[in-house]
Amino acid sequence: MSHRTRTTALALASALAGSAAVLTLAPPAHADVVDVAYNCATPIGDKSAVSPIDIKAVRAGDGYKLTMSFQKGVSSSPIELGKGAMSPGAVILVGGADKDSVPVSGPPNPEAVPADTPIKITDLSGTYTPKKSGKVTFTAGVLTIKAMGTTTTCTPGNSPKPSLELDVTAPGGAAAPPPASTAAGGDSLPQTGPADSALALGTLGATVLLSGAAGVLWLTRRGRQARS
Repeated sequence: MSHRTRTTALALASALAGSAAVLTLAPPAHADVVDVAYNCATPIGDKSAVSPIDIKAVRAGDGYKLTMSFQKGVSSSPIELGKGAMSPGAVILVGGADKDSVPVSGPPNPEAVPADTPIKITDLSGTYTPKKSGKVTFTAGVLTIKAMGTTTTCTPGNSPKPSLELDVTAPGGAAAPPPASTAAGGDSLPQTGPADSALALGTLGATVLLSGAAGVLWLTRRGRQARS
């Protein structure tokens, strides 16, 4: 094998090894499009519908931006809904290593919705900031539709499984500062404060008192010697 061929082979092997390392470091994720059977309490009575739900997560600063997508409408209106008349919102339930309820919302309907036509829910998004690191799951929760001064609440009735499973990292992790009583080399430093000051003054007072007593004794003896 020539020197040039050997060099090319080594470079290719290094590149492949680097790619493998990048793939190994990437956080594992598992996503599914899950059918959610919604039971909706509407102003004109109860309705039900099934919609496939997709949840995606993208790292954003210390947290993750969640996007919840509906592939089918889950409710309808007996009258036409004009453009922008309907505002959707929902909750994404977080389970696993962390427990949370993340509110997500989306823009109003971009086009008019004809009467008795399934309402297409726009993509809903929100931010999730983990409190604990580890593997968590994201599951579709309650959906709320506000339109024409009314509110429709749709609750999942089939205990849907998670739409997304992801390894997350909680923000923080900074090391705590060393105790004030410990020096860099590990030696203990004397504590300072009112109690220590009083102790020091007491010691100093005792020294002065002993010196005074010794002086009195010495003067007394000297006086006796002078009289004799």
